[in-house]
Amino acid sequence: MLQIFDIKVSLRDFLDIGIIALIYYYLILLVRGTRAVAVIVGLSLLLVVYFLAEKLGLLTLHWLLTNFLGSIFLVIIILFKNDIRRALAQMGGGSLFKRQQIEELLLDELVTAVLSMSKKRVGALIVIERSMPLGDIVERGRLMDATITSDLLETVFQTSAPLHDGAVIIREGRLAAAACVLPLSTKFRGQTVFGTRHRAALGISEETDAITVVVSEETGDVSVAMNGRITTSLDETRLRRVIRNVLVK
Repeated sequence: MLQIFDIKVSLRDFLDIGIIALIYYYLILLVRGTRAVAVIVGLSLLLVVYFLAEKLGLLTLHWLLTNFLGSIFLVIIILFKNDIRRALAQMGGGSLFKRQQIEELLLDELVTAVLSMSKKRVGALIVIERSMPLGDIVERGRLMDATITSDLLETVFQTSAPLHDGAVIIREGRLAAAACVLPLSTKFRGQTVFGTRHRAALGISEETDAITVVVSEETGDVSVAMNGRITTSLDETRLRRVIRNVLVK
C-alpha cells in the first residue's frame, strides 16, 4: 500500500489504472486517422453542451440531450459498427501485438511487377492480407495457391488473360486467389477522381487491415490504400518503403 499525499493507493489500483490506460491507448491507435475521430469530437461537443445546458438551466435542451445520451451505447454501436468489427477481428488475429513478416524476395517480386505494369499501363489490383482473414473474398475468386513471381502477377493482369478483371489476394506469402471482387468505397461515388479499382482498394481498406496496391490503367500511376486512405503517385522508393514499413519487421 502506497500513500500519495493523503490518498492511499494499492498495487491493485495501479494494475486497474494500467489496464484502463492500455485499453485507451489501443483505442486511440485504432481510430487514429479514420472518420471515427470526427465522430468522437462531435460526441464530445454534445457532452459539453449537455453540461452547459444543465448549468444554465436550459431545460428543453437538457431534456433532449438527456434522452439522446441515454441511448449513447446504441448510438456508438451504430456509428462505429465497422470500426468495432475491425477492432475485434484485429484482436482475434493478434495484429495489435505483432506484424506479419514478409520476405524480401516477395517484396522484390511484387515491386518489380507493379513498376513493370505501371510502365506498360496495365491495370492491377493487388491485396495483401494481414491479420484479418479475407477468406470470404478469396472463396468468391479463382483459387490459385501459387508462388508469387513478377511474371505471374503480370500474366494475371494482362487484358487478354481470363483472370485480369478483379483483384489478386496475397496470403502468407503466396498468391491465394485471383479475379476477386472487392467492396467499393462510397467516398468518391459520382466523381471522376478515382476509378473502380481505386474505389475497390479503398473499400477493402475501410473494412479490413489489408494493404492494397493499385496500378492505374489510364495513367500508370501507382497507389496504395490502407486504413481507409489512399496514397497516389508512388515511385519505387516510396512504394517499397510503404510496403516494408507495414509488413516487414
